[in-house]
Amino acid sequence: MPGLFFEEFSLGRKFRHELTRTVSEADNTMFSLMSMNPQPLHVDAHFASSTEWGQRLFNSMFTLSIMVGLSVQDTTLGTTIGNLGMSEVRFPNPVFHGDTLRAETAVLSVRESKSRPDAGLVEFEHLCFRQDGTLVATCRRTALMRRKPVTGEA
Repeated sequence: MPGLFFEEFSLGRKFRHELTRTVSEADNTMFSLMSMNPQPLHVDAHFASSTEWGQRLFNSMFTLSIMVGLSVQDTTLGTTIGNLGMSEVRFPNPVFHGDTLRAETAVLSVRESKSRPDAGLVEFEHLCFRQDGTLVATCRRTALMRRKPVTGEA
């Protein structure tokens, strides 16, 4: 697995994730309806056309998911035990159908687990940008990460 173990993270390390994702009308509608969010700003083109945006907004919860998801291959794929929490989630600018999203991640803190000798906690700051460089989402995320296996362990 390409994910990093706890010991491979260091304070201040930065990642510019190479994967990108263009979001579509189908993505927006499906996610909004599957997550039981009937907000007309996401699913009603007529309603949204009369708002300050003039069009439907891409669901910010899906933007959050994509932002974190774009980081997984470079950071936590196969090495995370679980997410412990997210904070300071912000959406400073909208995302629209057809926008292409990219993400960057910085390591804000690294500390050993007090209760699990096989794990440590890593706090990440994720940033998400549209194709034109506009910041569209940010969050802090704390993950419980596996330590490197002791030689001879699977």
